[in-house]
Amino acid sequence: MKYQPVICLLASAILAQADPSSANRPAPASPAVVDSRILIPADQVTKAAVQVSIQRGVDYLVGKQNPDGSFGGPQRTKGLNIYAPLPGAHDAFLAGASGLALAGLVDAQDPRPEVKRSIELAEKWAFEKLPLLRRADTTTTYNAWGHAYGLRAITRLYQSATAEPARQSSLKNLAQQQIDLANRYEDLNGGWGYLDIYDGLHTQKPSGITTSFTSATMLLAMKEAEKTMGVKLDQKIVTSTLASIRLQQFPDFTYAYSHGHYLSPQGEINRRNGSLARSQACNAALRVFDDPKMTTAVLSTWGDHFIEFEPWLDHGRKKPVPHESTFKISGYFYFYGVYYFTESAKHLPIEKQRDLAKKLARIILTRQEKDGSWWDYPLYDYHQPYGTGYCLMALKWCRDVME
Repeated sequence: MKYQPVICLLASAILAQADPSSANRPAPASPAVVDSRILIPADQVTKAAVQVSIQRGVDYLVGKQNPDGSFGGPQRTKGLNIYAPLPGAHDAFLAGASGLALAGLVDAQDPRPEVKRSIELAEKWAFEKLPLLRRADTTTTYNAWGHAYGLRAITRLYQSATAEPARQSSLKNLAQQQIDLANRYEDLNGGWGYLDIYDGLHTQKPSGITTSFTSATMLLAMKEAEKTMGVKLDQKIVTSTLASIRLQQFPDFTYAYSHGHYLSPQGEINRRNGSLARSQACNAALRVFDDPKMTTAVLSTWGDHFIEFEPWLDHGRKKPVPHESTFKISGYFYFYGVYYFTESAKHLPIEKQRDLAKKLARIILTRQEKDGSWWDYPLYDYHQPYGTGYCLMALKWCRDVME
């Protein structure tokens, strides 16, 4: 993907004239400042602490749910807003954020009545709105995120409905529909992207920018749905998408940001730190489709990479301009990487999983906001629902494998 150059404006320093009479005065006490980028002490990371964090996240989502059951909205605009042709782009953002929030609520396994009501309301919204989701126009396929994260939510709802065969049947049909809709928007190069604004072409079948991570996101959601509900995948599309991801893979298991980047392995965004989040998703997708190169050693190495080099991702967290941080990192890489770290790590031996889970939980607990949410990029009013959904799913894995 191409990105616009970012112009950084350096503020002028203001020099205050010293007061000569203050030379002998004692220096005022420095105020206590908490650096939110400094991780909490490791001994505070327990299963109990994880559970408390999960409940705070659940409380945030239940309290912020829209009356119709969805999460987020097009409000809270700023000086620089993500390109979003109306109204379809916001339908896609709403579907993606709502799918993640709903999936997180189900994974939390919170038995309180108000949480159950929230899930039921969100499920009703999903049945009404997900079948209507399409791309906004020929310049965007943001709907890919809505289909993928709708599938994540549907799969979890299906798993929670073991005593309700009729409901499970309806959920399976909804999941199959989302897969079929997503298949319509596979790119000509194989896989999925989300923008088609650079070549001036407007085609019925997308011909824009296939991105490695959007493709991995879709395949992982489809595979989970297939395994859980027995839905049917189009093997031709699976094969072409896997080929697209492999084309964008470099020998060290970094991945090009998009199809147009695969000839630039040393581009900032394509190097280890720039690829840190999407390598988790791409590696996990290749593993679940039995790629022989995706060994346990590769997954373990990239799990360690994520923990060690996470501060590079964190440096971009909450920055308002896409790709303005070092290695062209965008804020919205952050919690995406956190969640897909768990999708990759779940294939490792249990002792390794436990080690990584505690380290990841330490990061997530540190990043939680005072209101119980998590967010990484100011995306209209969708960022807190999607960030909180990602983190609730990730903490569910941490809670399950931590001792």
